[in-house]
Amino acid sequence: MLKDIIFSMVIGGTVGIVGHVRKHGKIIMPRKTKRFIYLGFLEEMLLGAVAALLILIYTTPNSMVETIFLSALAGISGDIILSRFRALNENSEKES
Repeated sequence: MLKDIIFSMVIGGTVGIVGHVRKHGKIIMPRKTKRFIYLGFLEEMLLGAVAALLILIYTTPNSMVETIFLSALAGISGDIILSRFRALNENSEKES
């Protein structure tokens, strides 16, 4: 089970990084500004890994193929969730 957890987190994190590169065209490194710490590619990687971990724990796949498929799907969904939050924040800033 531990092997499956680590494997799914690696796949989810990898899919998160691929989504980051697809969105930005390059890997943006983490940086600190005066008021905020921007995580860069780590944000998508961590979100994809955590999403893959949660999906793995919730579904308990029976084979390695199911683990790969569900982990990749979770990584993609993590990217979609981040995009949705950013869109909602932009809309709320425009209304204010």
